[in-house]
Amino acid sequence: MRTAVALGSNLGDRLENIRAARSAILRLSNVKPPMLSSAIYETEPVDCEPEATKFLNAVVEFDYEGDPARLLDDLIRIEEALGRGRDHPKNVSRTVDIDLLYCGARKIEGQALQLPHPRLHLRKFVLQPLADIRRGLVLPRQAKTVGQLLEKLKESTAVVRFMVNW
Repeated sequence: MRTAVALGSNLGDRLENIRAARSAILRLSNVKPPMLSSAIYETEPVDCEPEATKFLNAVVEFDYEGDPARLLDDLIRIEEALGRGRDHPKNVSRTVDIDLLYCGARKIEGQALQLPHPRLHLRKFVLQPLADIRRGLVLPRQAKTVGQLLEKLKESTAVVRFMVNW
């Protein structure tokens, strides 16, 4: 099933952190090509600590055959390998952040896993890169396409294209 994750980084070598996360995801056993990658966008931190630096954000989509909970565990291990500890406070600066956005049309309402991501449609820093690769996608629990959700979003945070090919 087509599956997407959002990648973000605002500490260290942000571009290398995003690249390393994408490479590690592609090496997972149940991840299959083709992998679509959005452009990378530079964004202001949202709900982070004062003085937090700008994030680089991107979205990648790939075929995944397996349990979404297992994928989430794999993504957490990738975050840890790239320097993000599990005791990391919520909404503060980080070397890498990997959020599972959707797994096909699956709808999951667990404590550890919610699909599609519950705030996906509210975040311009996720919708803009997702629109690069799947503008016409209608997400589970939504009636509008990703492109329509992006156009409707009133969020004022700047999302600036940083790099197309990475």
